[in-house]
Amino acid sequence: MPEGDLWLIRYGEIFLKSDYVRRQWEKVLVRNIREALPGCRIRSERGRIWVRGPVDQKNLQRVFGIVSFSPVTRCPLEYLPDTLISVARDRGAADLRTFAIRMKRVGTHPFTSREKAVELGDLVREAFPHLRVDLDSPDLELHVEIRERSCYLYTKVIPGAGGIPLGVEGILVALVSGGIDSPVAAWMMMKRGCRILPLYIALEGFLGEDAQARAERVVEVLQGYQPDITLQVIPDSFLACAKEELLRKRLERFTCLICKRRMYRIAAAFARENGAMGIVTGESLGQVASQTLNNLLVLADAAELPVFRPLIGLDKEEIIRIARAIGTFDPSTRAVGECRAVPKKPSTSANLERIREIERALNCPTGIPLPKTE
Repeated sequence: MPEGDLWLIRYGEIFLKSDYVRRQWEKVLVRNIREALPGCRIRSERGRIWVRGPVDQKNLQRVFGIVSFSPVTRCPLEYLPDTLISVARDRGAADLRTFAIRMKRVGTHPFTSREKAVELGDLVREAFPHLRVDLDSPDLELHVEIRERSCYLYTKVIPGAGGIPLGVEGILVALVSGGIDSPVAAWMMMKRGCRILPLYIALEGFLGEDAQARAERVVEVLQGYQPDITLQVIPDSFLACAKEELLRKRLERFTCLICKRRMYRIAAAFARENGAMGIVTGESLGQVASQTLNNLLVLADAAELPVFRPLIGLDKEEIIRIARAIGTFDPSTRAVGECRAVPKKPSTSANLERIREIERALNCPTGIPLPKTE
């Protein structure tokens, strides 16, 4: 069988679960792979998933739960020596200097893994006398998996997205601004098995259409990881009213906190309406005024649902590296107008009771019109 017709897919954390959970998560992972690779045939066994057919590697690399995958050559055990030499030759063994045999074995055999690895290593050196063994950093790694009477050979290990299968941990609403941080936060919770409902709150009078368009482009990138993801947009005029009162009362420094608490309430209501169990935000401790430890406490008070902040301990450079790797960096850095509501000197250490008191005194409509996802 030519390499590329059969692919070996490996998963990690799933293997550590109880038998019942493992079986359920394997089913979800297989379903997600099937959606990413329409037309391919898929079967699974403990610790391994096999895909037969033409594989789109980029699509496969976006499937959460996959640790790595390889195109493999399959042969019966009795043909292993000849097949191994053929694979080594095809991978350029004649022009390389070092090699290593990486052996795995499942089942009952009259030999140990070490014995078979030594035997195969001797065969390779006999066929290519110039090669020497280097187990640390060989030019050619020949991987051999013997599973009962079948053998699988490969030389490439392609990294996957890792994490756990998308969908096994339920649904979360992600507040997506379109900047660098929020899509990375959403992606990180996808990686932990959560389906994401991205929500953009259009602050009427303070954010332009270009900001919403940026959020839409970012979510289009995330569709590569969660194909059914769709950005929900909720226009909101509350801030226009609140900003005017805060200015009049000389409380403008609290604008961002009042605004974000409003966003948390909208997100929580949207989550309850759509069966989500929490909210995801792109906040990182100390990054801006509203993200001090004190102010994060003030914000969380308004949510009424768990708030997940997967970026909380990351610095900006770490977040940017992830954004580049997953493809959201370029659309996130597209120039758009800044939010015109941000005060010159925002509060960095607000008092929760004081913020509640200010909110109660605001004479602004608080109703939340919510679109419901399909």
